Formats: sequence, C-alpha cells, structure tokens
Amino acid sequence: MTTPQPPVAPVRPHTTEWLGHTWNDDYFWLQNREDPAVLTYLEAENAYTEAALAPTAALQAQLYREMRGRIKESDLSVPVRDGDFFYYVRTEEGQQYPIYCRKHGSLDGPEELLLDVNQLAEGQAFCRIGAFAASPDHRMLAYSVDTTGAIVFTLYVKNLETGELLAEQIPNTAGGIAWANDNRTLYYTVFDDSHRPYQLYRHTLGSDPASDTLLLQEDDEKFYMGVEKTRSDAYLIVTLASMMATEVYYASADDPTATFTLMQPRQPRVEYYADHHGERFLIITNDEAENFRLMEAPVANPMRANWRELLPHRSDVLLEGMDLFADFMLLYERKGGLKQIHISQPDGSNARYVNFPEPAYTFFPESNPDYAAHSLRFSYSSLVTPRSVVEYGLDDDSWTVLKQQEIPSGYDPALYESARIHATAPDGVQVPMSIVYRKGLALNGSNPCLLYGYGSYGYSMDPIFSSNILSLLDRGFVYAMAHIRGGSELGRAWYEQGRLLHKKNTFTDFITCAEHLVKQNYTAPARLAMMGGSAGGLLVSAVANMRPELFRAVVAKVAYTNVINAMLDPNLPLTVIEYEQWGDPHDPEAFAYMWSYSPYDQMERKAYPHFFVTGGLNDLQVPYWD
Repeated sequence: MTTPQPPVAPVRPHTTEWLGHTWNDDYFWLQNREDPAVLTYLEAENAYTEAALAPTAALQAQLYREMRGRIKESDLSVPVRDGDFFYYVRTEEGQQYPIYCRKHGSLDGPEELLLDVNQLAEGQAFCRIGAFAASPDHRMLAYSVDTTGAIVFTLYVKNLETGELLAEQIPNTAGGIAWANDNRTLYYTVFDDSHRPYQLYRHTLGSDPASDTLLLQEDDEKFYMGVEKTRSDAYLIVTLASMMATEVYYASADDPTATFTLMQPRQPRVEYYADHHGERFLIITNDEAENFRLMEAPVANPMRANWRELLPHRSDVLLEGMDLFADFMLLYERKGGLKQIHISQPDGSNARYVNFPEPAYTFFPESNPDYAAHSLRFSYSSLVTPRSVVEYGLDDDSWTVLKQQEIPSGYDPALYESARIHATAPDGVQVPMSIVYRKGLALNGSNPCLLYGYGSYGYSMDPIFSSNILSLLDRGFVYAMAHIRGGSELGRAWYEQGRLLHKKNTFTDFITCAEHLVKQNYTAPARLAMMGGSAGGLLVSAVANMRPELFRAVVAKVAYTNVINAMLDPNLPLTVIEYEQWGDPHDPEAFAYMWSYSPYDQMERKAYPHFFVTGGLNDLQVPYWD
C-alpha cells in the first residue's frame, strides 16, 4: 500500500519587522480566504487526512456505532416551568437538531411546537440557535440563528399565538437578548468588525430595525458587552467586561424608555458583577479581595461608596457566582478545586452547603426562572456518573434526580473507577488531576492514556461525564484531566500564575502531570496522547515543542498556535481583548515572552509526536490559519 504524502503548500515569503526583530513567514498568505489557492490547499489537506486515516476506516465505523449507540436519539429534556407554561426541548431519531416545545398549564396538556431547528437547517450546511427567549406574557418568541459557524446571529421574532414571523429581521447580533416587561421591547447587542459585542440597541416590535435606538456603545476594544434581565424581572443589567475589569449599567425593566445608569466606573484590575434583590443590588467583586467577596448596595444609589460587605474574602475559597431568589441566596464557590453551593436566607442567615455524593464531581445550574421558587435545579455529573438533572429542596435539603442521561447501549458505573491525584511541579506546587479507568487496571506502564488540558482565561476544567470516553476506557485507556495553572481550580491566584509573563507555568504543569502518569506506571511515553482545543490547542502544541519525546500523539482542535501573527493583527476578532491574557506585543518584554513559546514560531526540525489537527473555515475566534 502506498503511503499517502501530505500536500505541499506553495512558499510565498512574507517578512515582518517588529521591535527590532525580523522574521519570515512562508505561509502568511493562507490568511487570504479570497485566494483560490487557499481553498485548494485546504481541500488537499482534507484529502490527505482521509487517505492517511484510511487504514482505520473499520475502527472509525466501529467507534461511530459505539458512540451513536450511547445517544438516546429520541429524547426529552426535563420541562422547566415559566409562568403558566412548561418549556422543554426534544430530539427525534434520525434528526440532527433539537425541537423546542412547550405545554400550557400542565404536562398533560397538548404540545405546542415553538421552533423546529431541523426545518431551519434545511438547505444549510450548518445551523445553531443563539438566543431563545419568550416574552414575559409568553405570546412572542425572540430567537437568533447562525448558519455559517461564525457565531454571528440573525435575530427573529415569532408570534406564538398565530405562528407567524414578524417582518423584522436583525442581522449581526451577538446572541444575547432581553425583554422589557411591556412585552414589545427587545434589547440586543451587535458586533463590531472585530467580532466584539460593543453596542446595545432597543427595538420595538413591528418597527423597522433601521430605526432602533442605540443606547450604549463601548469603544474600548478590550471590553465586550452583554445584556440580561434579573430573575426578579425588575432590572436590565448590562455588563461591560475585559479580561481584568468590568463596568455595570442598569435600567428599570418596567420602563422601556429608561436610560441605563452607571453603577460604578471601571477601574483597572477591578471586577464586579451585580444582581437584584428587593431594595438592593447584590455585588460580587474582587475589589480588595483576590478571590472575590459579596457586597450589597441600595437600589437608590448603588455607587461604590454605598457598598456594604456581606461575605468577606476568603483565601481558600473562590466566589464564582450567585443566584438570587425571593427567599434564598445561593452562592457558587470553589474550594480545593471542587465546586460547591452555599445556601442561605437573603440576609445571609441559616447558611449551609449542599452535600455532594462523590469526592470528585461537577455541577452546572439549570434554568431556574421562577423568582419565588423554593428549589434549585442543577445538572450533576462526575467522570463515572452520567449527567443528572437534580431538583434540590432549599427548605429541607432534599435531593431528587428528575432525569439521568440514558445510555441506550448500556452502562454500568461499577465497572469504572475515578480518582483525584496530584503531581509536583518544578516549583513545588501540587497540580491536581482527575483520572478514570476500568477497575482492575494493572499499573505496569502498558496502558494507553489520553491527557486532556486547557489552562487559560481562568476557565476551570471539571470532572464531567462523557459517554464518548467509554470507547477509550473499554479499550484499556486511562483518561486524565490536568487542572493546570491558567484555570481557576485552586482560586484566582491559580489563574494569575498561568497568564501573561507566567504563561509557561501552564505548559510545565501539564508536562509535570504527564511525567507523573508515567512515573506512577499508569502509562508510558509510547502509549501517551494529549488533547486540547482552542487555547488548549496552544497548550498541547507548545508542550509538543518542549517535550516531544514524552508523547506519542497529539489531538489539537481549532488550535491557537499562531500567537505572534494573531496578536500583531488588531483587526482579528478579539485580539485587543486578548492582550490581558497573553500580553500586548507593543511591550518588548511581553513580545519576547510570547515569541519564546508561540508554537508556530518555535517549531524545529525534530521528531514530533503524531498530530491530528482540526479547524473551521468560518471560525472567527481561532481562524483556520492559526
């Protein structure tokens, strides 16, 4: 059998000079989507991939059957009550996309089909729903659709009483919307040319979108804009956020003509996030509190001078978010790398924590629209426990599983074992890992292993169930998640130690985890693969440059490998925002540091692991050439 040969891209030298440094990039031309040679080359790469993987065709087919066999194609989400309606999503066998439905009054009532995404996707190569929000009186539905994969949405409004679409369509929206309480006013954000949500508009149903009112505009390219309505239905909140600072505006949801009022002017490296309860705003902030603390301020004047501390800063607990109900205050925290839920009365009394049934787990709040609710709905999971929708009683701490992810082909959690282990980094820091494998695994170094990581933006990677991983575990794999610096698993300092001029800690932590797995005989370099996506693709690519002999294979999904070229182009989506994550290339020290690890710029002629790389033609966040 002839070994397929990779395509050879034409060499077109491109010289860049920056801060006294000069370099050539022979493939800079790939950024030009309009050049026919670009698409020709990408198609040749796809053909090469198909040919190179042809010997695995039978295995691919088997894996596909296994993974599809674990998906319940005809399924129904747990209905969520909102007012007099029960909203839910269902899927049908043979259909690729979800169907949004509701019932009135009772689950025994007739089904009302709101949106069939399969119909919207007809004739499209791609389809995704962004916003999906019924008006307060439940007569109108606002939803947005992306049919390119570029995460740019067109906003539509449907009359749910007649089934008709309103004439207006609003393009270039960012996906987030909010209704005023008059049921005919919509607030939405739009993108600038760099794919940054930067403007807030007000739209009145039935009017020409060209006449919509611009309410706020953010000109600082480091900040992006989001809009939402509080669960109390009293206020609209606009949050302007960069990587390291925020600013909040608020307006009455009862008055569609109201202007938005600034809560507190932005300050460097100060973040604050606000929600509403009664006569006060509750505010989470890192002002004088690295791991954040909880404040309250009167609605009448919520400026910083009137903030009062409710919950002080704790060095060992990261305060990540909150949910406010009429009779309860819920705080989402992280301690020792694990998420937890702090429950109390609105004044902070009767405080306690949810007891979770496993030593390593994760949860995500589900939709909880009812402000008067005395229960919290969240999704619970672990590396061995399928996703479970739990209703937790806030009065009696009851735990009711409403639905658990069904594995049609069968699944026995007793066959698998998960653990939390730690590896010691060169500077002595203990780096946690979550691992899972079939029980009875022999620690003799012969097991294949997949090590996954991310480690950027303060995003924490939690031990969550994936039915696809079972195809690895059942073939003797160890699956490991490295909770490396750059995330927030161990608090805000964990994030700070993995960004800007400390970014290499992310890579060395990951190497430490790989070395620990080898040292403890979970695997061996010849049997070890690593995987990461987006900024995680940067991680695994940088690690491959640093320690190629430690890994056999690399899966780099939409990998951000082209750091220098990207950060030097402010016209690329989100580049200026990213300065606070990677560094500003106008700073010589930051530029030199980024250059020292940028995977594309640090490639050498040496023996690398095998790479499987994916990219999207229309991906605006990590373009295919990155």
